[in-house]
Amino acid sequence: MTLPSELPLHKLQFYVTTPYQCGYLPNKLAQSLIATPHHLVDTNVYSGLIQQGFRRSGKFVYRPHCENCNACIAVRVVLKDFVPTRSQKRAFKQHGDLSARILPLGYHQDHFELYASYQAARHAEPENFNADASDFDQKREAEQYRQFLCMSNVESLMVEFRDAKDQLKIVSVIDVVRDGVSAVYTFYDTSDSKSSYGDHIKRASYGTYSIMWQIEWTKILNLPYLYLGYWIAASEKMAYKQLFEPQEKLIDGEWV
Repeated sequence: MTLPSELPLHKLQFYVTTPYQCGYLPNKLAQSLIATPHHLVDTNVYSGLIQQGFRRSGKFVYRPHCENCNACIAVRVVLKDFVPTRSQKRAFKQHGDLSARILPLGYHQDHFELYASYQAARHAEPENFNADASDFDQKREAEQYRQFLCMSNVESLMVEFRDAKDQLKIVSVIDVVRDGVSAVYTFYDTSDSKSSYGDHIKRASYGTYSIMWQIEWTKILNLPYLYLGYWIAASEKMAYKQLFEPQEKLIDGEWV
């Protein structure tokens, strides 16, 4: 298979996966285009690939390549023109007491436990993250977590957020590329359905807060974009991404 345009990287090859069940649209099969070999996709190479709609999962770099569907659209926030909404400002202020700590990519047991509880609450499947699972299953789940979020060939970081009691509340995995920051994955404490704010009780908005933090941090780096991954119009899970404007979408190979 030929290389994507504008990438004079003759050593990279791309292959299409066999069809698999789509994780976002029911009754749909999906396919991905994978860049190989993985060890050649460093930060410089990935900076070019992400501009062409690729994303990273562990050491795999891919983009959707479905035969009869183009619902997945890569989006990025244009930071020089970004104006937060009232609710976004409120979420940023509400959780402003959280302390952020930037860490090298790596495995931390408390991160994994937070990830497991987040998955169980938000993406529960009968066979996943079973509290009564055997030691073998728990080790398998931890290894899957390591491969998904703790391994990378590009410039990747973890940001953990803790409250005043040093309780872990949010973990974000991010990549730094030439023209911005890529939000890889964020998970957080879903048991905090509400949070104190002054004399009032507000619903916790950890997801919104984490994106707002990444926007501000990317501005400090003097980079123009925050890549939010794929947006799918028909997926409720993706709806939040459209709330961060203005943003550009990758349509027919052009950011518009």
